[in-house]
Amino acid sequence: MNLTKVLVSGFEPFGGADLNPSQLLVERLAHEPIPGVELRAIVLPVEFDKAAEVLLAEVKKFSPQVVISFGQAEGRSAITPEKIAINLDSARIPDNAGDQRQNRPIRENGADGYFSTLPVEKMVSELNKIGIASSLSLSAGSFVCNHIFYALQHELQGLSINSGFVHLPLVPEQSAQFPNQPTMPLDEMIRGAKELISSCLSVA
Repeated sequence: MNLTKVLVSGFEPFGGADLNPSQLLVERLAHEPIPGVELRAIVLPVEFDKAAEVLLAEVKKFSPQVVISFGQAEGRSAITPEKIAINLDSARIPDNAGDQRQNRPIRENGADGYFSTLPVEKMVSELNKIGIASSLSLSAGSFVCNHIFYALQHELQGLSINSGFVHLPLVPEQSAQFPNQPTMPLDEMIRGAKELISSCLSVA
């Protein structure tokens, strides 16, 4: 049986937080087999240029058919596949290397935006069918999440690799650091991520 090679990435904690649900998610996925999938999981630094370099180097090395990058979005109550990446770095906080970019293009001569090549509408529909809150997002922000999403889509233009970005809510363990923000249990995110990956297999 031919396995579909799937690369997933998460991020280390940032902004003074102790945890990042995307790191917890991909580390768990690395140890939970998914039928039909050869999965590689990596954790990226929350640094604009370095994160993109690490991710793109892993794409080159692993040669996946599907790339799904995950990140944290406090304030969101659902798993939200992102539709579009924009050519802009503009941060309200510094990255983990102290770089706080403002109104700066990611690629000087790049397109204003790139669409995800993941089946994002199908992903949302499949999650909602199994009772996991999901909705389509039209903004990945302008911090490191959007930066790697844009860099990924820019580099993979025209290649037969389906790629994109998905934002995750906080996990309940973060409630003390993020009071009054919605959360989702990690086990539910894991179930959702497996469904997201399965949704991509038929188009990979």
